[in-house]
Amino acid sequence: MADTSACKDFFTYAVLPELEPSLAIKVFITLLYVVLLLVGIIGNGITIKVTQVLKTKGYLQKSVTDHMVSLACSDILVLLLGMPVDLYSSIWYPFLSAAGNASCKIYQFLFETCSYATILNVATLCFERYVAICHPFKYKSLSGSRTIKMICCVWLASVFIALPLPFAMGVEDPLKPIPNFNYTIKSRRRHTNCYVKNSNFSICTNLTSMWKVYQFSVFFAFIAYIVVLASVSFMCHKMMNALKATLAGTERESKSDGKHESQRTRASRKQTIIFLGLIVAALAGCWMPNQIRRIMLAAVPKTEWTLKYFRAYNIIHYIADCFFYLSSVLNPFLYNLSSKYFRQVFLQVLRGKVTIEHVNKKALDSTYSRRPLLISTLRRSFSKAKQSRRHKENARPEGDKETPPTEENIGLSDKTSSKSEPNEIEV
Repeated sequence: MADTSACKDFFTYAVLPELEPSLAIKVFITLLYVVLLLVGIIGNGITIKVTQVLKTKGYLQKSVTDHMVSLACSDILVLLLGMPVDLYSSIWYPFLSAAGNASCKIYQFLFETCSYATILNVATLCFERYVAICHPFKYKSLSGSRTIKMICCVWLASVFIALPLPFAMGVEDPLKPIPNFNYTIKSRRRHTNCYVKNSNFSICTNLTSMWKVYQFSVFFAFIAYIVVLASVSFMCHKMMNALKATLAGTERESKSDGKHESQRTRASRKQTIIFLGLIVAALAGCWMPNQIRRIMLAAVPKTEWTLKYFRAYNIIHYIADCFFYLSSVLNPFLYNLSSKYFRQVFLQVLRGKVTIEHVNKKALDSTYSRRPLLISTLRRSFSKAKQSRRHKENARPEGDKETPPTEENIGLSDKTSSKSEPNEIEV
């Protein structure tokens, strides 16, 4: 029998009922998850459709489209794989014994793969924009088949990051002691007194026999996240500087030449700068709580968790999961914020009727819309010149009258007009 005074500060099976979330918290998180799931799947699904429309209509390059589709697919997989399982095993039945060692391993592997595919897709999308903005002459060499290869490398790298988890995770008693673990003298005495042998309680957790593998997996994934975050921050910083320099240079040229840059162009550049800043903020703010939660799992074995540690972990767990799934919902909103054409087609797809014209047809129609005004203006000027000359001829004495000017003399004969009019239209 465990000594109550020795076990009161440590996490044991006896305290499980008081650590389970209340019904109000369960209902609130369930409703929040349902909203995030619906908005995320609909938003990312429409994003895939919008990118295809914009690519077909000539507003979006194929390389950018491929990156955006890959990112949207990884976001949808994260939501579909993670939310139902978390809702069942972490919110409603957190301390229910799990069944199925293979399903535990497969789920952990797939979820980790899709999660890191999301963050790596964000990195490659930023890299593609970085090269286009900061190194435009090298941009063409990265398009085409290299984009597909880059996306394939993203998914392979995600599989590599998630590969240790099937070996480190499984169904087991979470309070099973870790073999050859260097406990402190005090905690080992308390752990030995508090541990209940032959427990039937088991969940999908890290295996005690693979503790070192699990630690390696978590800390390696955290290093990968920090590297990606630092790289994206660096690229976004360089792109912001390039856009600001272009904006400042255009303003100086406008003052010296007396010309003014259009408000639309200035607003577009400022929107791009805001979009890049939001990418870094979303990547850091939505992913960092989840990384802290994972480090808490890998830093201290569950047999050594105190009640304060477990309560702190529970709070961070709920917050981290909400922000983590929010990151898979935000991308369509960021696209709508940064692009007028994306927002226009997004609303058209929602209404079920896409009416946007091809970019070349739109430019052609804009050119032709100015032609009737140009032709009518030229014809009026020729008509006024003709009437003025006739008036002068009528005002002269009859003996001094010259031969009246014909249409050939002033260049308006049918033959001359048929040759010159197309040139006038092309102007």
